[in-house]
This record gives sequence, C-alpha cells and structure tokens, in this order.
Amino acid sequence: MDFEAKITSREISELLWDMEKTVGTAESCTGGRIAEAIIAVPGASRYFKGGIISYTNEVKEQLLGVGRDLLEEKTAVCEEVAIDMVKGACRTLNVDYAISATGVAGPSGGTKDIPVGTIWLACGNADRVATLKVEEDHGRDINLAIATDKAMQMFLAYLEEENKPAEAE
Repeated sequence: MDFEAKITSREISELLWDMEKTVGTAESCTGGRIAEAIIAVPGASRYFKGGIISYTNEVKEQLLGVGRDLLEEKTAVCEEVAIDMVKGACRTLNVDYAISATGVAGPSGGTKDIPVGTIWLACGNADRVATLKVEEDHGRDINLAIATDKAMQMFLAYLEEENKPAEAE
C-alpha cells in the first residue's frame, strides 16, 4: 500500500472512530483489497465488521440480495448492482456503511459493451449511495489498485460530507 493510501485509510479511521460508525465491504473483482486497505490502520476492529467477497452472481444474490433479474438484464458490472451490493452489505453485516466494487479487472472477460477495466464502485448506507465508474485498462494489477484507491477516496469524501455540521439557518 502506498503512502497516500495509508493517509486515506487513517483519515477514514479517524472519521469512523469519531462518528462511532461501522463499515463493511462487498467486493467482487477487488477480491478483498478494499477491506485490506481499511484494516491497514491499527484499531480497525472498532469500526470494520467484515467483508463479503461476492465473486459469483450466486453470492451476490444469496448474501447481498442483488436481484437475479437485474444480474441477467444488466450483468454484474453495472451501477445498480454496485448500489445493491452496498445496501446488501449494510443489511447482512449489520454496518452503518459499506463499500462495494464490481467489474472486469482483466486480462480477459471484457465485452464490446463492458470492456476490461470497467469497474463500478459504490459506498454509502441504506439511504444514500455514491457511485463511481472506472473505465481505463492498465492491466489487471493496476486496474485493481486504481479501483481500491478510488473506492477509498470516494468513501472518505462520502464520510466527510456525512460528518459536516448542519448549516445554521
């Protein structure tokens, strides 16, 4: 993990700690890398409850509640599945927030419509989910590193927004 990623993990840690909130992950193509980035900070057991590696549609359906019709119609690599993975992880892991990733890391598996390097990221809670689409292919290892870093940065921004004091009226 690079220095910048460690700083992001530390900032997430401090926010979750201060907010007394918990997080979990629902990862497909990233295979646990996001969870690994979260637990890189000592004391993560206070706010990180766990993760689900949902590499197959079966696991997405059974553990995360992603609809079979959605998976068949749009495939696992779409914004809606990433959102459902967040909501399902919040429910299944009983956490306040979740981060998800679903995509095609490569080197194969892409299609004309969903090329290698397409990864949907999402984070949030049962009520509000933010998403981000990564679309460049730099080879499997770099694709996964980029997706992990972007997921962590997106979650940090999400938490900062959640933690803003309400504006005085």
